[in-house]
Amino acid sequence: MAAHKGFDFPFEKAADIRMLILDVDGVMTDGSIIMDKNGDEHKAFNVRDGHGIKMIQRAGIQIAIITGRSSPVVQARASDLGIEYVIQKCLNKAEGLARLEQESGVAAAHCAMMGDDVIDLPPMYKCGLSLAPSDAHISVANYVDWISDNPGGGGAIRQAAEALLIAQNCWNEIVFKRYNVTPEDCGW
Repeated sequence: MAAHKGFDFPFEKAADIRMLILDVDGVMTDGSIIMDKNGDEHKAFNVRDGHGIKMIQRAGIQIAIITGRSSPVVQARASDLGIEYVIQKCLNKAEGLARLEQESGVAAAHCAMMGDDVIDLPPMYKCGLSLAPSDAHISVANYVDWISDNPGGGGAIRQAAEALLIAQNCWNEIVFKRYNVTPEDCGW
């Protein structure tokens, strides 16, 4: 079966999601790793993705990060967004998922994961919902339940967050009451 794309979201499959797990490079960022002459790493994060994260947190959906690299920039961004669960330098992301299940008490069946490359597939196979940015590696795009219209670091998380709010009947409370914006105003 082909993946759902863009505004054709698998809403029924998302109704029981309690946690959104994110990869960093290629999902929270555009995948670029910028290093200065001292070897310090710099990353650019999308503010709309950050707002999407905050909106679904208000709806009671937890956020977690599982990333293969380790960077103080990632920890700083996670702290800025109030993301409690951050697993860095995790080259076996299925093991990272198991650790996350134990620490958070949220079973993989109630997790959605957004990833963009083959290292993300093992935990995505176990999650209740698998998501990808539009520029994910073809191996990921061929597997996932849903592919965003937007690339990693360019609004993919925001589009997924909006869909999760709709799927869980939280849009009115989280978005409409605050901003007077309907799902239709956002393309849904």
